[in-house]
Amino acid sequence: ASFGYASGCRHQTLLRASISMNARYSLLSLLLLNLQILSCSMRIVVQRVKSASVTVENNKVSSIGPGTLALVGLHENDTEKDMQYCCKRLLGAKLWANEDGRPWRQSVKQKQFSLLCVSQFTLYGTLSKKNQPDYKLSMKAAPAEAAYNRFLSMLRESYEHDKVHDGVFGAIMDVELVNDGPVTIVIDSEPAAKSSEADSGAKGENGVSKES
Repeated sequence: ASFGYASGCRHQTLLRASISMNARYSLLSLLLLNLQILSCSMRIVVQRVKSASVTVENNKVSSIGPGTLALVGLHENDTEKDMQYCCKRLLGAKLWANEDGRPWRQSVKQKQFSLLCVSQFTLYGTLSKKNQPDYKLSMKAAPAEAAYNRFLSMLRESYEHDKVHDGVFGAIMDVELVNDGPVTIVIDSEPAAKSSEADSGAKGENGVSKES
């Protein structure tokens, strides 16, 4: 009887160890997945401005008064959901005070200000060992132009068409601005949504991780 009891205890110990290892493996997989997700978000550098303009070959192609200047960077793995998320956050970012003077209470839409977008693939630039820029994480030119134009359409559909301005995709641009504050923030497309989608794909019908 004592031998059977000891054997049962050893079996339970091995079972617990196996479950613990599987749990650790699942946790490690999720952490690595989250690191990958964080590195492939759509990225926007947002600046609250008193004025901003874009000039190409000595011709001013866009200009705004008070509003937001947004440098838009597209990662090679960005999707429609990334653009939808960034569109919502960009238009909803409360960078201005309200009528009572309370700061961080109103968005560009609430203020009825303008928005100037500038395509900026260098936001995903990295430096090589020789300190040379490498842009391999950025979306390639042809799909990036289509995605960028789609993003502009989202903004115009969600706001007023004539309030959304942009530069010239792929051109060498002179960007001038008067930063109001200064106020500069960075918006990355939400990693939590991608994480939950990826996590759900790794689970069975009963919500049990496939690794376990």
